[in-house]
Amino acid sequence: MFFKEKLKLVTLPVEKILPNPSQPRKYFSADELSGLAESIKENGLLQPVTVRKDEGQYYLIAGERRLRATKLAGLTEITAIISEFSQEESAVLALLENIQRQNLNIFEQANAIASLLSEWDIKQEEAARRLGMSQSYLANKLRLLRLNPKEQADILKFNLTERHARALLKITDAESRAKVLETVIERRFNVAQTEDFIESILSEKKKKKKPMRTFIAKDVRLFINTIDHAVIAMKTAGIEAQSERIETEEYIQCTVRIPKLNRLQV
Repeated sequence: MFFKEKLKLVTLPVEKILPNPSQPRKYFSADELSGLAESIKENGLLQPVTVRKDEGQYYLIAGERRLRATKLAGLTEITAIISEFSQEESAVLALLENIQRQNLNIFEQANAIASLLSEWDIKQEEAARRLGMSQSYLANKLRLLRLNPKEQADILKFNLTERHARALLKITDAESRAKVLETVIERRFNVAQTEDFIESILSEKKKKKKPMRTFIAKDVRLFINTIDHAVIAMKTAGIEAQSERIETEEYIQCTVRIPKLNRLQV
């Protein structure tokens, strides 16, 4: 792959390194940065950052947290590895580094992949190949972006997992999904409980939508026979019911007479 190139180790002024425009990570914990800054003060930087040089400028490829912590520690220089990566290659490397180290939350990962797809103007299959991912893995990541910003924020705020998020996507109606998410958070459902809860809701909806069976008679004689059987049943019970049928070219008229007072002979 293109990462197997010669690398050059140098020391650069921190102010000369520009941020990676394709950096997928948007949030950096202040506590983590503070702790890393103290470690760098005491032990120095154990792993150099990676940069690329373009028209006399240095652009960060990997190691933004280390660069920020170095600045926070008050240091003016940082050890860096210079590589001849293109902007596209830098975007891939930044994404892979963050994913492999699990520094990105699930929605940052999804947004980063979506950005690469847009920049490269390629299909998911090709993007998966370039990123070394299965197409199903990549597709599942992108599906997370169907959740609206508030849903994404709540999922992160209450430490729900990617499996929670994927289960919620089964609810297509936004209003219903918001209520389900609220319930999941309030009741502190784990993944299995969330999946069971959502399946029960979907099953109930299917029952309500199930169409009523409509009986269509292909032959009106079925109904006429039913009337005849009813008259016979009444006569068997001692009720002197009488039936009369008139049939024309246009219709069949059935008349049934049932006496109000029926005297039974004993």
